[in-house]
Amino acid sequence: MSGPFLKPASPMKLSISTKLFGAVLASVLFVILSMGLATSWSFGRGFLGYLNEQALQRMEPVLPRLVEAYEREGNWEFVRDNPDRWFDLMRPGPKEQSQIRKLKLPLTSDLTGALFRIALLDRDKQLVIGYAAIGDDALLRPIEVAGSTVGWLAVSPFQSVTEAGGERFFQYQLRTSLAVGVASLLLAMLIAWWISRTLLDPVKRVAAATHRLAAGEYSNRVAEASNDEVGQLARDFNQLAYTLERNEQMRREFMADVSHELRTPLSVLRGELEAIEDGVRKLDRQSMQSLQSEVGMLSKLVDDLYELSLADVGALTYRKSECSLNELLLASVAMFQERCQAARLKVELELPTQPLPLDADPKRLQQLFANLLENALRYTDAGGLLRIRAGTEGDNLRVDFLDSGPGVEAEQLPRLFERFYRGEASRNRASGGAGLGLAICRSIALAHGGSLDADHSPLGGLWLTLRLPGKV
Repeated sequence: MSGPFLKPASPMKLSISTKLFGAVLASVLFVILSMGLATSWSFGRGFLGYLNEQALQRMEPVLPRLVEAYEREGNWEFVRDNPDRWFDLMRPGPKEQSQIRKLKLPLTSDLTGALFRIALLDRDKQLVIGYAAIGDDALLRPIEVAGSTVGWLAVSPFQSVTEAGGERFFQYQLRTSLAVGVASLLLAMLIAWWISRTLLDPVKRVAAATHRLAAGEYSNRVAEASNDEVGQLARDFNQLAYTLERNEQMRREFMADVSHELRTPLSVLRGELEAIEDGVRKLDRQSMQSLQSEVGMLSKLVDDLYELSLADVGALTYRKSECSLNELLLASVAMFQERCQAARLKVELELPTQPLPLDADPKRLQQLFANLLENALRYTDAGGLLRIRAGTEGDNLRVDFLDSGPGVEAEQLPRLFERFYRGEASRNRASGGAGLGLAICRSIALAHGGSLDADHSPLGGLWLTLRLPGKV
């Protein structure tokens, strides 16, 4: 029997603050170490070069004294195994020191230890006196008498800083560089901590809010603490949350409205059928007309919902062709003429003398005009006025539907094109329909590349403006 399945431990997740802190710290540490190594290498080479240059300068005033001594003695035997005489030749005399002071030339210091690394070689480069460990890398200066080389003055170069003064100076520079590096590292840690706290805390809040938003808390918001990119992220998140909250509210309202609109005709149908079944009501022509009326309302509601769903997915078919806006408006008004007269609604149609051509689906535009006329017929008081006028506006065609009272409140205007929304007071009467007509009208206008807007009418009611692209 196999043992229980053990789930492998997931790796520890590092927060973005930890990652940023580590990245900044590692970058600064790498820069500090690189600069420290480069500085140490460069300083070492430069300092050793300085010491060797000082040694060469120390040799220059010795050469004339050696030439003078050789001319006087004729060979180097006078100085061989004679350290006192050698040091006398190496030391500048009073006359030379006086000339150096008059010319204000710098006195070459012997703190570098060059005196103890200088040696005198004969013409064959054999040691006469001085530093015995002269190697092949020695720095040489020829000693010339009467045009011929009679010897060499050699100094052993520095390969490393070994003298006490130079070593102390080198250690001091190293400690100073180390202190600067540590201070820079601490400053980098402080900056990384500040960035992780100041810059990333708002990002963390947005991330946490996004997690809650994904869980369905659409009322969640984050504080907008700045005007930079992080603040813009917070504002965009709040706008997203508001949109989702609004969409969720509209979805719930839509489902409630759909169920209510479907329940009403179904309840009437059910009551009528039960009354006929129980013998309370006879199955005659009047009852059949009542049933047909409720079925018609139910059928229209279902058709409207289906048409809106097709418009949402872009599957609503449009067969565009060249047509005249004048003729479409005349035909649509003619179909509603009798109903408008029965409702005592006066219709004024103002059309230009020249035709208004456009590429559109005539049936869809007639459906749009029919819905707008139906809306005016339902929501305008008896004895009112509906004014329809058409014309051009730049490259577009414009149609205005203006009706008389009652009007709508200003805050209701943007919501008139929402599904199942109906205005308050006298515009929300029992005969007002399901509130889908204007939503269908706007979808048709948008499908033609146009727009449909609502405003207050100077006649006291609603002003609907349709804009459609004209024929080029």
